[in-house]
Amino acid sequence: MEINHLIDLIKKKITENIEVENIIIEDKSFLHKKHKNFSKKKYHLKLSISSKVLKLESKLKASRIIYKILDREIKKYIHSLQILIN
Repeated sequence: MEINHLIDLIKKKITENIEVENIIIEDKSFLHKKHKNFSKKKYHLKLSISSKVLKLESKLKASRIIYKILDREIKKYIHSLQILIN
């Protein structure tokens, strides 16, 4: 999957499932090119979410919510996902 399509899909899935004020998704794959398990088919993403709803949860529970929403994408297209909740 092309990165821009994946970013659009992630934004859509999150906003359909959680009330958010803002989402920023950054492709950080270039930082991992020399890693042993690097694959051009899987991305390293940084996800910054501003959400009053997620902010009320523990970091662990908020991350689990995001992982559940993006389960399919994580299995197929994402090698690493950094989640920041503001």
